[in-house]
Amino acid sequence: MESRKRIQQALRHKTPDKVPVDFGSTTVTGIHIWLVEKLRNYYGLEKRPVKLTEPYQMLGEIDAELQHLMGVDVIGLSPRNNMFGFANTGWKEFKTFWGQVILVPVLFNTGLDVNGDLVIYPEGDTKAPPSAKMPKAGYFFDAIIRQEPLDESSLNPMDNLEEFKPVSEEDLIYWKEQIKTIQGSDKAVVANFGGTGIGDIALVPATFLKHPKGIRDVTEWYISTVMRPDYIKAVFDRQSDIAVENLKKLALIAGNDIDVLYVCGTDFGTQDSTFCSPETFDDLWMPYYQKINDWVHCNTGWKTFKHSCGAVESLISHFIDAGFDILNPVQINAKGMDSRLLKEKYGDHIVFWGGGVDTQHVLSFGTVEDVRKQVLQQCEVFSMNGGYVFNTVHNIQANVPVENVISMINALEEFNR
Repeated sequence: MESRKRIQQALRHKTPDKVPVDFGSTTVTGIHIWLVEKLRNYYGLEKRPVKLTEPYQMLGEIDAELQHLMGVDVIGLSPRNNMFGFANTGWKEFKTFWGQVILVPVLFNTGLDVNGDLVIYPEGDTKAPPSAKMPKAGYFFDAIIRQEPLDESSLNPMDNLEEFKPVSEEDLIYWKEQIKTIQGSDKAVVANFGGTGIGDIALVPATFLKHPKGIRDVTEWYISTVMRPDYIKAVFDRQSDIAVENLKKLALIAGNDIDVLYVCGTDFGTQDSTFCSPETFDDLWMPYYQKINDWVHCNTGWKTFKHSCGAVESLISHFIDAGFDILNPVQINAKGMDSRLLKEKYGDHIVFWGGGVDTQHVLSFGTVEDVRKQVLQQCEVFSMNGGYVFNTVHNIQANVPVENVISMINALEEFNR
């Protein structure tokens, strides 16, 4: 069975010939660039600098050679500009704090602050205030909060909408070219067109804008969901309207060439609880998710992808009611997220995309055999009656032992045999 058919079977809750696999199709199913290099070295691939595909989290390119060796069944399409507002083009070499030489976009312009931490600039403009920082001992960037003092009397929802605009002709041309690159591929395709991330906290600080307006402090945003719900609803209402209008144009370009739409990365869970009650979710988020998902399901054959970390078992039925087809990353080590419980309660109604191994503990700190056992166990539970795509719980981080990643891949092969 070719990869695309394998994914499509799983998305239809049918049992494919083997468990389908994703590494790298989205910004939440990727691998840190340092580990990508280690994997290339392990497999004896050509020694060359790895491309940085997502600079915020420092994710590396998993090219066709590595996809083949890792058994990857799905590829991704990403917006023209990355999280810092510049395109992934015009590659140049860059040496990281940990000594790795990588390829970065030409506008990946950085500097050092007074503490020696690495700062990066929105749109590559070094005259603008930096929008993110990587600590000297770190492996990825953290957003720098640049919110101006708030005046309650003059708060305007339009300020939090400045980045949500009708899709431009330039972007439509870009997407036409992107679709051409995947036509004829035997891989399934996940497209992240952007503009649909309702309240995604990674987007709130607007690391891609030089001088973001509105509520841009993460803490203040969460406070606003309780204290200023009408403001948040006004933002979501207009944003979702723009998103649907953009999707109408993008669907004419993408058609049946893509299989999955990455809708939203808004997190609703902590390690042991949720950020809001189910009732608050239904009031504040549900109508806008439904607006987007309903349009997609009425007008395309795409499945919709929802990312949320944490202990979200109490919200899964609400994600389903909101119209989501897929849940990622399935944080199996969070409270109430037992894989057997999830599969029994929700497995007929939502596809689990992830949850193959616990990245916080087992993959990072367990033994090779610990990894093997958990991968086999999770595959046995989640793959029953289809509705499952293998991935780890979120991105694989820089310091994960490469032998544990190889053990994970080998265990997948063992299960599929």
